[in-house]
Amino acid sequence: MKVEQTMSQTKVPLMSSKVAIAAGHTGYPAKPPYSPAVSYPEYPFGPAGLANEVNEAYEGGRDALRLLELDAEHYGQKDWNPLSEFIRPGNTVVLKPNFVRHFRETKAGHEDCLITHGAVIRAALDYAYVALQGRGRLIIADAPQNDADFDEIRKMAGVDEIVEFYRRHAHFDVEVYDLRPEKARKVDGVIVGHDPLPGDPAGYVKVDLGRHSMFAEVENLCHLLYGSEYDTSEIRRHHTGGVHEYLVSRTILEADCVINLPKLKTHKKTGITVCMKNLVGINGNKNWLPHHREGTPSQGGDQYRDDGLMHRIERRCMECFRRAFPLLGPLRRVVAGPIKSVGACVFGDTNKDAVRSGNWYGNDTTWRMVVDLNRIVAYAGSNGQLQNAPARRIFCIVDGIVGGEGNGPLDPTRKPAGCVVAGSNPVIVDLACTRVMDFDHRHLPLLCHATDASSLPIAMCGYDGVVCVSNDVRLRGCLSEVAGLNLRFRPHFGWQGRAEVVCSE
Repeated sequence: MKVEQTMSQTKVPLMSSKVAIAAGHTGYPAKPPYSPAVSYPEYPFGPAGLANEVNEAYEGGRDALRLLELDAEHYGQKDWNPLSEFIRPGNTVVLKPNFVRHFRETKAGHEDCLITHGAVIRAALDYAYVALQGRGRLIIADAPQNDADFDEIRKMAGVDEIVEFYRRHAHFDVEVYDLRPEKARKVDGVIVGHDPLPGDPAGYVKVDLGRHSMFAEVENLCHLLYGSEYDTSEIRRHHTGGVHEYLVSRTILEADCVINLPKLKTHKKTGITVCMKNLVGINGNKNWLPHHREGTPSQGGDQYRDDGLMHRIERRCMECFRRAFPLLGPLRRVVAGPIKSVGACVFGDTNKDAVRSGNWYGNDTTWRMVVDLNRIVAYAGSNGQLQNAPARRIFCIVDGIVGGEGNGPLDPTRKPAGCVVAGSNPVIVDLACTRVMDFDHRHLPLLCHATDASSLPIAMCGYDGVVCVSNDVRLRGCLSEVAGLNLRFRPHFGWQGRAEVVCSE
């Protein structure tokens, strides 16, 4: 993959080592559009735009910006503009929340632990609006899980009320896009068809990382790659012969600034899902995204944790299923549920204790895909060509008011954490989040390799170089020395005994 020599106009490097952890902010407001209750000097909408209930999530976002000392000389004044280093008047700004899905796999309700809360989105949106000074575009966009109902997600996050607030109080149109070109129809979790969606109005761009991909070093195993759906020929066409390409939202690649708004959660394939993993939602076709390699470890795969006989039998059964199931036509709706039930009885339930599909600490595939996507957002121009300097500015604000633990990212259990974490580098922010969760970054391949040497680096320092600023003394100083909050997030069962920090450390 050729790298363009044209220098980017960005003045904010990816290499900042500072991260803010605003702690002690508990709970979310109940009513959208999630305005603050306090008339902050810089608040652009005046008293008429205030809420009657406390909004600690908004306060947490504001506090994190203050802790980073952004536009520090104007803090407390009407013209405080903390995101002015990242956003210029006239820019296109994309806010990328975690809108993964509207329901959890086995639990009722979302309990504020599944998607980015609208109050955190609203705070980020307000400060981006201040930075634009009335000129430019504000876009909320994501490509959620293939079976997600985007309208339901909008309701959960109060997005429509936020958009209407901006129309009424600012005469400003906030754009909202579901970046998926199609939605999967599922019966009991089994895909039985697809329905077209409008998708990204700007279209999609093919980005080939080539030798800059993390899959270049495992080229000999790419014939085993599995994507997000049954058709493995599609994923393997896009990762072969030195080509490693992704279909990326053009709206994302045309942005001057991307504000990454993830949820603080555990993840079955990468251990955690925060800023870096949140970029899975920039893709137009998730079946181009490698999720695991088929087979057992002795076969070069990471689909299962061991080489047991049942795993080998299961793999053969799945190969037969993938060949036969599409041929059933309308009968797929009828037989999908019973087939899945029989499979769970024989081979175990993936939501309880059965490790399959790369849902364990030995997954050597998903972290590579995530690093690739972060490299794309950092260096790919609007035409998909890689540049030799950052192509856009990035800022991250993590919704950790309530996090998700256990069977994340789709079926997490509520975990109050009371914090908002922010910074300009996704890797650095994710490293800080591991400390908040009491996870050992050394056992998370995603973070171990995110700082690997590269001509297109996505971070320049590791764990020991991260500097935390916080309103909580336990979270101040070099990340390797901070005490943490003793939250002890429970990892996904495929990561138990591996992700957690050992108590004696």
